[in-house]
Amino acid sequence: MNIAIIATSPRQNSNSLRFSKYIQKTLQASDYENVTVVDFHHYDIPSVGRGTVKKDDLSTFQSELITAWEKADLVFFVTPEYNFTVNGDLLNALHQLGSKDFAHLFNNKTFALAGVSSGRGGKVPCLELTTVINKIINFSNQYSVVSPRIYESHETHKNLDENADSLGNAIYENTVKAFIDYSLEVAKRWNA
Repeated sequence: MNIAIIATSPRQNSNSLRFSKYIQKTLQASDYENVTVVDFHHYDIPSVGRGTVKKDDLSTFQSELITAWEKADLVFFVTPEYNFTVNGDLLNALHQLGSKDFAHLFNNKTFALAGVSSGRGGKVPCLELTTVINKIINFSNQYSVVSPRIYESHETHKNLDENADSLGNAIYENTVKAFIDYSLEVAKRWNA
């Protein structure tokens, strides 16, 4: 199974990236080797109305994002919660890539969603993303599924160090593992 983990915070060394790398390490420890992390710190997708992503003229970041997403059977979106909602860069990317040229990105995929917070939070962006992704799948007449189990990574900086290693909170470790295992099971059933 090919897996893409997309860390959607534009901040350098963000908690979203830290959590994404933790997911990657957890998957690799379970012998999943084809796991790619994409970091939105390099994001350069034009805002809707100010330009478009051109399939024949992709930037380095756009190519990295689209290639990882295209290959993936399971796509994790890891999003920070900004002011109780989804970050604008991710919404813009979904709007841009939800077009006819990139509709295949929403076909035969399982999407798993995690919200990241430095405090308590992460649920609302995942719920909003579920709606947006399902709407794109529907409108573009694709066949994919959004996993119903979301993850809220509370106080991420207190649970993972700067190298994305656990700081020893067994509850955090177990709940992340349960989220990953659930996402893998949905992907296996969907892609069977």
